[in-house]
Amino acid sequence: MDPSTQILTEQAHAKINLYLHVTGKRPDGYHLLDSLVVFAGAGDSLQYQPGAEPLHLELTGRFGQTLGADAAGPDNLVMKAAAALRSVSGSSAHVQGGRLVLTKELPVASGIGGGSADAAAAIRLLARAWQVDVPVGTLMHLAEKLGADVPVCVASQTARMEGIGEHLSAAPHLPTCGMVLVNCGQAVSTPDVFRKRDSAFRERAILPAEWKSAQDMANDLARLGNCLEAPACEVCPPVRTVLSALAEQADCLLARMSGSGATCFALFPSAEDARKAAHALGAEHPSWWLWGGALA
Repeated sequence: MDPSTQILTEQAHAKINLYLHVTGKRPDGYHLLDSLVVFAGAGDSLQYQPGAEPLHLELTGRFGQTLGADAAGPDNLVMKAAAALRSVSGSSAHVQGGRLVLTKELPVASGIGGGSADAAAAIRLLARAWQVDVPVGTLMHLAEKLGADVPVCVASQTARMEGIGEHLSAAPHLPTCGMVLVNCGQAVSTPDVFRKRDSAFRERAILPAEWKSAQDMANDLARLGNCLEAPACEVCPPVRTVLSALAEQADCLLARMSGSGATCFALFPSAEDARKAAHALGAEHPSWWLWGGALA
């Protein structure tokens, strides 16, 4: 079937920083990072319905309805990604208009790359629908211009991320494990977190080729850290409460904040252990956003 006539869907999985070291700062002010990134089963969903009308975006889902129609304009990262892809498509592509529907189930400004994952999903989805034939390097360069987390979200696979997010390399082989994600409901400003961070830089992590078990992985990760966790706790004290609640769950192997916050995660031996912990936390904290399950 002709993909330009089909309704197509892409998943935008949550991006999790298992550790995040700030290793330096460029002359232009951008911070240099070293992070191991994984993707959780939780995510947003983006659908494309081809049509004759100009391409436009509609928001739905738990958090899409909260954002409102104004957030679906040309400044939305999904629409920016569409415009950027159109600019490199070439004469052989079947670029057309239609309707994009973003079902937002991930909290916004939460350190799990929701907007970046949405932009990356738009790149994958429209490249397929429009039959865009350009080198992978071109797509990655396009993604880099959209945001630091967008390149790693394009592949949506476990990777080591360095530089300002544009340098991607192979990650250790991960064992089977489960993960719980918790967001306290407060958005956290990344610039505010960086302003609170002390000026010290941390070394690039030394990682093994693989981890034999979830416990081995958690032990190694515990020796690393997230350089933004402490300042985020100052900016948003409920992060501390979330981390404590996660650490208290049975079978929790590691509790840590992702990105610049406020979403925190915990590792568990299995997806079922994670689902049980998420259920227990939900009963105790009904106002929190929670998810538990396997990695994507």
